[in-house]
Amino acid sequence: MRIGVIGAGAIGGTIAALLDRVGHLVEVTARGEQLAAIRGSGLRLDGGWGIHTARISAAETLHEVPELAFVCTKAQDAPAAIRANAALLDGVPVVIVQNGLAGLREAEELLPGSSCVGGLALYAASFLSPGHVSVTTTANTYLGAGDGPPPPAAVEAARILDAAMPAFAIDNFTGAQWTKLIVNQINALPAITGLSAQEVLGDRRLRPIMTASLQEATRVGYARRIRYGSIQGLDDRLLRIVAHAPRWAAQAVPLLMKRRMGTTPNPGSTLQSIRRGQLTEIDYLNGAVVDEARAAGIDAPINAAITALVHEVERTRTFLSQDDVAARMRPLLAA
Repeated sequence: MRIGVIGAGAIGGTIAALLDRVGHLVEVTARGEQLAAIRGSGLRLDGGWGIHTARISAAETLHEVPELAFVCTKAQDAPAAIRANAALLDGVPVVIVQNGLAGLREAEELLPGSSCVGGLALYAASFLSPGHVSVTTTANTYLGAGDGPPPPAAVEAARILDAAMPAFAIDNFTGAQWTKLIVNQINALPAITGLSAQEVLGDRRLRPIMTASLQEATRVGYARRIRYGSIQGLDDRLLRIVAHAPRWAAQAVPLLMKRRMGTTPNPGSTLQSIRRGQLTEIDYLNGAVVDEARAAGIDAPINAAITALVHEVERTRTFLSQDDVAARMRPLLAA
């Protein structure tokens, strides 16, 4: 099958390499050094799902009409990437594999003739160097759309992807997106401090901050009448308890996340962007919580402050110490 992968970074590169390994004709889009490396020596994947070098077609935009496409860019880059490839995506099933809440809605607006579905990648992968991606934590990918049963396009795309990596079409995709947004609360503090996710979750100064932001985000979801989906040990029942639990008790959730990550250091996608000198997608993560809170007529001051700290690190290229972060956040946590 001809498959296009728009955005061959950590997540897209993993999908592309594994689909190539099971025999599909894969074409990817990339830019700069990543594009040159893939053209020159292929896309090398290692880590949790084994080692494979994919010798695949690569360009800044797709050249062939795919039978199935995956959009795996950063959230803020997706609209431009979709517009650049729109002529070849018209009428094609398209899977939007992105963080945040806006990606599928934006794709549906830009590609009215295509069957667009969402994808949630729960595995963790790192962009180690141009042409080299490593899977640090294996996990499922979930596909669907809306808050009902998965549409046929999601079922078929999941069947194809599942031959290469664990993938499932699910009900209540909107609820699952919100649960992934809660899981992605782990991304900000590594980007602020330069530490791995495991180090952040193991730090007694930082874990309460992450817990407070997670609780705040969960309460915003309930204010928006969300029924959370079941992902990585989190579900609506547990999150309803966590939303109102004492902070010391709610820290059990970050500790659960730490155990599920394993021992291979996971920098998180936001820190990876900082290290590459790129803008992060924090406005689609913690920033999305702030936007949704505003829509519900409430505030999300902890997520707003964390979003501002990530933007500070983007500007200054200087990480903050654990003590500095704790001091800055202390007044909000005490409120």
